[in-house]
Amino acid sequence: MKSEKEPILDKKMAILFIVLFGVISLFADMNYEGGRSVVGQYLKLLGTSAFALGLAAGLGEFVGYALRFVSGSIADKTRKYWLLIILGYTIGLTSLPMMAFFSGWQLAIIFLFLERVGKAIRKPAVDAVLSFASKQTGSGFGFGLHEAMDQLGAFLGPALFSLLLFTTKNGESLAGYRKGLLLLFIPAGIAVGTAIVARFLFPHPQKFELKTVRSVLGTTGYSREYWIIVAAAALLAMGITDFPLIGLHLKKTNGFVEEAIPLLYAGAMAVDAAAAIVFGFLYDRFGLKALLGLFVVEVFTAPLIFMGNIPLILAGMVLWGISVGTQESILRAAIGDWVDESVRGRAYGLFHTVFGFFWFVGSAIIGVFYDLWGALPLVIFSVITQLGALVLFSMLLVYRKKNQGAGK
Repeated sequence: MKSEKEPILDKKMAILFIVLFGVISLFADMNYEGGRSVVGQYLKLLGTSAFALGLAAGLGEFVGYALRFVSGSIADKTRKYWLLIILGYTIGLTSLPMMAFFSGWQLAIIFLFLERVGKAIRKPAVDAVLSFASKQTGSGFGFGLHEAMDQLGAFLGPALFSLLLFTTKNGESLAGYRKGLLLLFIPAGIAVGTAIVARFLFPHPQKFELKTVRSVLGTTGYSREYWIIVAAAALLAMGITDFPLIGLHLKKTNGFVEEAIPLLYAGAMAVDAAAAIVFGFLYDRFGLKALLGLFVVEVFTAPLIFMGNIPLILAGMVLWGISVGTQESILRAAIGDWVDESVRGRAYGLFHTVFGFFWFVGSAIIGVFYDLWGALPLVIFSVITQLGALVLFSMLLVYRKKNQGAGK
């Protein structure tokens, strides 16, 4: 509104804005990453199968990602960024705690979908406003700093959940899991409350965007680089193994004490946070070349986790954490750098929709392979898709090098 006081949106204020969003994401991640670290085991106790879990996780991701194109388009057209952000956080962060109230896995899974829907509503708007502020700090630094704070919460949530399971009598029972899920309402309330405060401090975050030369756009409104990044990321998504299936595998093979599985996830989130900062700086210095690391590490992640002994599983989870950190930092930064401000919400939404569709297809295939034939076919499928993503992204780097050599 016109009566609202607008702060001077310089670099210092941009850093403050990113840090404030980092605080929101810290508590949000305590909520949903704490829940995600145990949802595989919890649903297993409720009677689900690996196929049902893989299908539910994949379909939930797809629905959540598919809706992002719609919410991104709404964000671009209405500029109601804060409405979408606050509504999305409210829906998403109350969903996983609600799973504690149900004894049937079919009903509990509904809230997996609602959590993804909430994230779909807010995610393009969050990415867009962060990209506006990050133009004043460096895209890699801005998204890297936010992701590092985000992952502090992603570390604390599973770590505290694991501590609860270890210290509670019969913590691995349904009652122990339900107690932990209900406690997730606390960080949910803090995150939503902080988002409301941020809305009044920075009512028009799009004004952070520095006026620069308009992006080179393709015939459909996006650059060729944007489309190649989207295509490579789609293949990457198809071969990703989500943590609920990893947790189910570790529980099934008895390689880890059940109560330690959330702690393993927490460790991966700590790696994620460090990777986001490191790769953020590398991206600001080397550009798209820094993103190559994401595609390289994913080739080795599934083989180490599903075929290795405990030391190799730990190494695989380190790579898994690096992958998540680069996906959530410099991959998002790259999208924002290759589209114009006026269509950025839609561009993020489209990217997430494509990513989610291929994640859904890949998760369903991976779940069937694991249920019918075990880990080996899963690993082969993952490696083939990740190699395809690596080759496609490498072609983009070659294309960019040729253009730069030609002075384009």
